[in-house]
Amino acid sequence: MDFTVEYQPTPDEVVRAFEQGAKHQLRRLSVLLTSLMVVAGVMCVLIEARSVGIALFVSAVACPFVMTWSLRRTARRQFAHLCVPTTLRFTADGYETRTDEQTMSVRWSFFQRVVTGEEFWLFFKDNNQFTGFLPKRAFTTEQQAEIDAVLGSR
Repeated sequence: MDFTVEYQPTPDEVVRAFEQGAKHQLRRLSVLLTSLMVVAGVMCVLIEARSVGIALFVSAVACPFVMTWSLRRTARRQFAHLCVPTTLRFTADGYETRTDEQTMSVRWSFFQRVVTGEEFWLFFKDNNQFTGFLPKRAFTTEQQAEIDAVLGSR
């Protein structure tokens, strides 16, 4: 496998990729944090600290919305660097991205896990940390199959 493609990510695409990556990365933390707030809220209500208990319940409900808002804000900060014309070169060893401002090469072995979705390949390294994405729309069906074969063999 050795091919090069050119594409430009859209802001909506970047936000969707970040949201999907964060869902995979933060799922356990989000469930744990929300559960702890609910349990603490119940305990506060039981010991007659109702106002604190209610505040914890409200926080448990608001937590997913705040996390989503924070994630979108973080993604928007990346638009200037990510939503530019980009050249991608793929080989069996890894891939390289080139823009007018930067060039980056990554070996497939750098990633601990790759999640293949309908729209993106999502890349994770140590401790399930989301590190990047590739939009499938940038590739032909044949190129997608080649990338899937290389990533599947890992």
